[in-house]
Amino acid sequence: MATHGDFADYVVDQLGEAGVVRSRKMFGEYGLFCDGTFFAVLCGDQLFVKITPQGEAAWPGLPKVPPYEGAREYFLVEEVDDREKLGLLARATCEALRARPPQKRRR
Repeated sequence: MATHGDFADYVVDQLGEAGVVRSRKMFGEYGLFCDGTFFAVLCGDQLFVKITPQGEAAWPGLPKVPPYEGAREYFLVEEVDDREKLGLLARATCEALRARPPQKRRR
């Protein structure tokens, strides 16, 4: 099941405290970018955030699952109504991702 545009808009609005958050339609789903950094995906009306130690510290105990078959694990965020926690998680994750050296693409 593809993500509905209304859900994508809601999540982007909820993440407003994290910075400039934008969604981009990708393969029937959505990628999320914060200040230009790709940090999350929306798949099947669920939010999946890239895993970083800083993100785990910001919101401990989030389940780690792949958003689709064959993908790496992401944090599954089921409480998208918690604007404060979402902002903390997104900021911590994006700061950590920006600090990492660029990774080579998997083939």
